[in-house]
Amino acid sequence: MQVQSDNKPYDDINVTPMLDLAYVLLVIFIIMTTAAVQGIKVNLPKASNSPSLSKPTTKAITITADGKIFLDTYPVSLAELEERLRQHKALNPEFPVVVKGDAKIQYEMVIQVLDMLGRLDITQLGLVTQKIVK
Repeated sequence: MQVQSDNKPYDDINVTPMLDLAYVLLVIFIIMTTAAVQGIKVNLPKASNSPSLSKPTTKAITITADGKIFLDTYPVSLAELEERLRQHKALNPEFPVVVKGDAKIQYEMVIQVLDMLGRLDITQLGLVTQKIVK
């Protein structure tokens, strides 16, 4: 039986602590990225019955309380929104669009978006509201 002396260097590196650290960092990264991607938070107006459009090709237009416009969580201007929807309509003429406007937004901004959707001849349109709880 041979005993290794104290002054002789090691031949191998113990990688177990490094792998443990890598796995912990990977789990933290996965949890943080999934928690951060939840969409744009808006205060929706109330309605008694709200129809639901949950098709995967549905485009969501969100108008926040400060007047910013988002297309599927990406900030856009009204002109950029029109161009992107025009491109999407060229690929799929019958795609549905839902509009989520904050309850405190001026009605004029929602009308501008609806008018633009009318110019693009987008007929499958829905307005997102919250159900009134009695």
